[in-house]
Amino acid sequence: MLKGVVWMRISAYNAITQVYQARKPSTAKTKRTSGFRDEVDISEAGKDYQIAKKAVSESSDTRKDLVSEMKKKYAGDVKVDTLDFADVLLQKAQGLKY
Repeated sequence: MLKGVVWMRISAYNAITQVYQARKPSTAKTKRTSGFRDEVDISEAGKDYQIAKKAVSESSDTRKDLVSEMKKKYAGDVKVDTLDFADVLLQKAQGLKY
């Protein structure tokens, strides 16, 4: 009886390995002879975007002419009335939609 059980397990194992061997992908490499090449066409909008992105990356983060003008204008102490400031904040808050 024990010999039959061992034989059944071995034959089942052999059957399973044959199934998996049949499902393995082939390792042969196929050679493409179609002559097609991948190509990329960039739209006009895409080209414009690339030009704009390059211009922005090359430009300065700050406009020094405006900064120097503001420094001259607001040189010294700037006095702000806290009530006027609070009124402006309230007006802007009332205009917001929640």
